[in-house]
Amino acid sequence: MVRGARKAIAVGVAVAVACGLQKHLNFVPGPRHAAPVAAAAASMMMAPAAFADEIGDAAKKLGDASYSFAKEVDWNNGIFLQAPGKFQPLEALKAIDKMIEMGAAADPKLLKEAAEAHHKAIGSISGPNGVTSRADWDVMAVYDSVKAITDPGVPAYMKSLVNGPDAEKAYQGFLEFKDVVEKNQVATASAPAVVPSGDKIGEAAKALSDASYPFIKDIDWLSDIYLKPLPGKTAPETLKAIDKMIVMGAKMDGNLLKAAAEAHHKAIGSIDATGVTSAADYEAVNAAIGRLVASVPKTTVMDVYNSMAGVVDSSVPNNLFSKVNPLDAVAAAKGFYTFKDVVEASQR
Repeated sequence: MVRGARKAIAVGVAVAVACGLQKHLNFVPGPRHAAPVAAAAASMMMAPAAFADEIGDAAKKLGDASYSFAKEVDWNNGIFLQAPGKFQPLEALKAIDKMIEMGAAADPKLLKEAAEAHHKAIGSISGPNGVTSRADWDVMAVYDSVKAITDPGVPAYMKSLVNGPDAEKAYQGFLEFKDVVEKNQVATASAPAVVPSGDKIGEAAKALSDASYPFIKDIDWLSDIYLKPLPGKTAPETLKAIDKMIVMGAKMDGNLLKAAAEAHHKAIGSIDATGVTSAADYEAVNAAIGRLVASVPKTTVMDVYNSMAGVVDSSVPNNLFSKVNPLDAVAAAKGFYTFKDVVEASQR
């Protein structure tokens, strides 16, 4: 499903969708939003190839209806880093978990194509608002469970930042697109991942986890510091680093990517009141990430490392280091470097 997999809705329309799922609607028709919008949208990554043209044609129509709206959104605005209402990190994590679950159930090949489409769209961004080209605009972002953490006042405020009729047209286009995707949705998710066992990366992940778990428990996972913008960096500069991550993700092994998503989902299920997962689930996540990184060429991994080094000021790690037990942090770092060597030795 080449056409359908490369085309979908961008984040701005998804924001309108999330707003439309609120009880207090501001600019969307009431009766039609009752359907499971996010689940239907997710099916684009699970629809059989036979429906590729139908979904692709619907995505093109949505793009035509929503691009005016997209150009009005200031994608460089720091507002997108803020919580959409009351700061509720554990509730937000539940919403993220639903997205991870959906990703784990999606077709790995289509996930790869979606990542490549996002990379291409980032490459065509221009203008003061940071909007991609019309051709690359047809890209999907899925929202589910977001309504539980979104303040009812958000829709009206977001609409006030753009032309109202354009927002309404974009949302109507999304509803029509959603209907096409929902009609073509597969009945079952793809098979669970095959998780490797007894490998060197798994053994190294256990050593890393044992060495770093005290450090993990030192961290304040409920802090709002993770929503703060990187000091001294603009949104376009940060986006370039994110693009390198997307490229790396597109090159990862599909089965291992699914396994990592499943490991993260399980780990989220075992978090305590402080946001810390169990030691066993933490180990499983580390092993899954190590295997993922090993499935990607070293040059691609270093592109991510170097791009992040370019946008993260030295004050950031120093500040984070000051908030934990320094001995635990040093032990975790030593464990990580050893783990990194094992992963690198296994890299293709």
